Amino acid sequence: MTYCVGLRLNRGLVFMSDTRTNAGVDNFSMTRKMFTWEAPGERVITIMTAGNLATTQSLISLLEERSKSAADRDPSIMREPTMFQVARLVGATLQEVIAYSSPTGDTSGSNFRATVIVGGQIAGGVPTIFMVYPEGNFVEVTEETPFFQIGETKYGKPILVRAYDPEMTFEDTVKLLLVSFDSTVKSNLSVGLPFDIVLYEKDAFEIHKRARVEADDEVYHQISSGWGDALKEAFVSLPTYKL
Repeated sequence: MTYCVGLRLNRGLVFMSDTRTNAGVDNFSMTRKMFTWEAPGERVITIMTAGNLATTQSLISLLEERSKSAADRDPSIMREPTMFQVARLVGATLQEVIAYSSPTGDTSGSNFRATVIVGGQIAGGVPTIFMVYPEGNFVEVTEETPFFQIGETKYGKPILVRAYDPEMTFEDTVKLLLVSFDSTVKSNLSVGLPFDIVLYEKDAFEIHKRARVEADDEVYHQISSGWGDALKEAFVSLPTYKL
């Protein structure tokens, strides 16, 4: 399983993904699920993947191959004029990969399904994020829905819904996401560290910062234990419901 979040702030975009993959309850491995492309001064694109590993790896390999400088390697996410067109291309490529893998040509076959978050900014446009479905269609973040999750989403969503603020700093947003990811890790063994993080500042057209949170990260463990203690204190402080 997987957990990835792409979140839009007034300041820019924040992406976080876990790295755990598994082929059974006792067979865990680590695979990168976040990928970035940059043309400094012109565009930054980040993609995160969830679903069938063969499908997602083939998708990224195709997008990477077609982003090379050779003139005949079109279409390319590095030449699309808008993020909307990038999302369309990613969706079409995902359909292509699933159809190739499926014996029946089914573009949304359950055995080969994958979901993708694609976000970034291209000169002349604003920073934005899309969620691309196995069928190739997609939706874009809005003021009412400022973030997307893929993979094991249910455990980490409540804190995002309650605490998100578009005016948040990058630092507070990373803290918020670490709480969301920690809740997911504690509830589902198929999601795990390390976590990959990418921060993109509006109109910078280059990655602001990237980091990996390892299993022995001291600050992460302080956030994890502190959040657990705060929840217990909040629960105790609530009024008793008398029947």
